[in-house]
Amino acid sequence: MVVVRRMNLRQNESKRIVHAPAKLNLFLDVLDRRDDGYHELATLIVPVRLYDSLSFEPLSADNDQPGSIEFSMRTCESVDRIPTDSSNLVVRALELLRGRSGCNLGARVELFKRIPSAAGLGGGSSDAAAALRVANRAWRIDWRPEKLASLAAELGSDVPFFLEQGTAICRGRGERVQPIAGTVPLDVVILKPPTSLATADVYHALDRLPVESHRPADHTERCLASLSSALRRGTINDLGRWMGNRLQAAAAVLSTWIGRVQSEFAELDFLGHQLSGSGSAYFGVCRHAQHARRLAAVLESRQLGLVYVTRSCC
Repeated sequence: MVVVRRMNLRQNESKRIVHAPAKLNLFLDVLDRRDDGYHELATLIVPVRLYDSLSFEPLSADNDQPGSIEFSMRTCESVDRIPTDSSNLVVRALELLRGRSGCNLGARVELFKRIPSAAGLGGGSSDAAAALRVANRAWRIDWRPEKLASLAAELGSDVPFFLEQGTAICRGRGERVQPIAGTVPLDVVILKPPTSLATADVYHALDRLPVESHRPADHTERCLASLSSALRRGTINDLGRWMGNRLQAAAAVLSTWIGRVQSEFAELDFLGHQLSGSGSAYFGVCRHAQHARRLAAVLESRQLGLVYVTRSCC
């Protein structure tokens, strides 16, 4: 069992270390396919205190040439293979910010991955958002948040959410972020089974499933409003009634682990439980921290995968 505690930004004169949180989707609906090939989304996301750490040290330009971006990565056992070349989302974020801003400085960046990859926890997107925030300051670009958010939307659907650093409803591809202020923290248990799922594969599987026709037209908006209200009021006992993830059925088609983990969570007294994002990570909401530790111990004893006990960030 991994118990995750909060960490804060640290820096010295040249090096800065920023911590990038994971996320959980309390609600996720997939709506119509857009003209650009992406799906329209409506989702309520909470950041949680399971962090990657990014170390950033500015490097000066080399004569008239832009400074180099030196990227390295360390991982824990829970992280699958992730690229460390220019295709890594952190490097792409830094190159994009530098190109658009006209900055010619470089950076030495080291990423320590703790968030499982290909798990629906948003680790790569959070890392990219952290890189944008710290580079914007360290390179003295000082773009306003809305300008940085426009750049973030080019990198991935979840990146704009992580720039806001709080609970939010996201729409469109995820680039339209509506923060929800004054929410209570949630104690949660996350389980990452020994399988990973690619987001594109899950969406392709969803497109092959029969279209749901029995839901009321206002189902999505009612769930989002009810979850928002419960999080602001602290009335979390009925959260499970409004939670939902449209991608869960598609993920279950691709991996038998999803159904197995769902069954295990259903046997325990979580307030609500479901897949996060496109999976494969699954989570349950608990009444309090002690309740979370107790249920996590049960799940860990069943050897279903990596179990994390953590809390959402307000």
